[in-house]
Amino acid sequence: MSSVLDAPPLVPPRLAAVDTVLSAAHADQRVVGAVVLVREHGQLRHASASGWADREQQRPMQPDALFRLASVSKPIVTAAVMRLVAQGHVSLDAPVTDWLPDFRPALPDGTRPVMTLRQLLSHSAGLGYRFLDADAEGPHARAGVSDGMDDSPITLHENLRRIADVPLLFPPGQGWHYALGVDVAGAVLEAATGQPLAQVVREQVTAPLGMKDTGFHTTTPVRLATPYVSDTPQPHRLREGEVVPPFEGTAGIAYSLARASNPDAFPSAGGGMVGTAQDVMRLLEALRGDAERAWLPASSVAAMARAQVGEQGPPDAPGWGFGLGFAVLRDPALAATPQAAGSWCWGGAYGHSWFVDPARGVSVVALTNTLYEGMHGPFVAQLRDAVYADLAAGARA
Repeated sequence: MSSVLDAPPLVPPRLAAVDTVLSAAHADQRVVGAVVLVREHGQLRHASASGWADREQQRPMQPDALFRLASVSKPIVTAAVMRLVAQGHVSLDAPVTDWLPDFRPALPDGTRPVMTLRQLLSHSAGLGYRFLDADAEGPHARAGVSDGMDDSPITLHENLRRIADVPLLFPPGQGWHYALGVDVAGAVLEAATGQPLAQVVREQVTAPLGMKDTGFHTTTPVRLATPYVSDTPQPHRLREGEVVPPFEGTAGIAYSLARASNPDAFPSAGGGMVGTAQDVMRLLEALRGDAERAWLPASSVAAMARAQVGEQGPPDAPGWGFGLGFAVLRDPALAATPQAAGSWCWGGAYGHSWFVDPARGVSVVALTNTLYEGMHGPFVAQLRDAVYADLAAGARA
């Protein structure tokens, strides 16, 4: 398929306020390296690779740098689900046991409620994440669950068995909690198609959209940006196996750098993919509608972009609900954002953020190698506000 993203300009355009935010983040040693892309109505308005891909080796960030995507994986796999829904292979509202008959987690009282694919993708199934347990001795740790970013040697289906041993936090559909639901949805795709998840995602998403560098592992690890952890006086290099809590009072994520180049690591649909900023932009633009118009029906995108759990959503993000694969803006005033209602966003634990404002035709991808500044630090809002300031200035010019 042809795409409006196939022919980048020889001299990438730059937005002044965005450059100022990036320069300050690097100068203040909050972000080691970043690739940032901005498109407006399909036109490239900003493209930059700044800072270091590897600070100690003095390796500059490159536009085609590979990143461990973490939760940027979620909208990619969710898009694969929606393609299969549109083709009639799976249903969002059928019981998950139609495909995974042994996946029957129970509530604390022992009852085993029906759970749907829609609930898995919208984080309303009652599942949890190991890294969000209160401490390292939580229920997921006791069950040996992997969050999909560690060096666990288990298979996807063994991980599902362990997830099913953890009591549900609430009856499916009656709450919101960020969870391993997308990993379970990945197993549904395997069962529904009879294909490995990597093949499903390739056939349904990455190949049709030309996302040539995106997959569940890379064979060119030299292109990977080196991850760093926010620290004083400067971010420190992430160590293999290091556990870093994303929020106070949580057990933290166990990171394996080696996983990205390990073809034997199980495919974590919620956090295990590798890719580039350009590939992520291809997906966002396809969903927004300016790229591959025949790739996914508009009704499927509308379902993804509709808050699925009412006003419930991320507790640290007032004004945002959650759709299928990403957060959806309900109330811009409550969220204190220039984005229009109906905008979508999410991030990735290695230091990423992205958003789409369909009403204004804007898509933004910011992949950094610095956790957690690049995911939920001041940099994220500063970059967002700079994008709108630059685009408004351009409209007035």
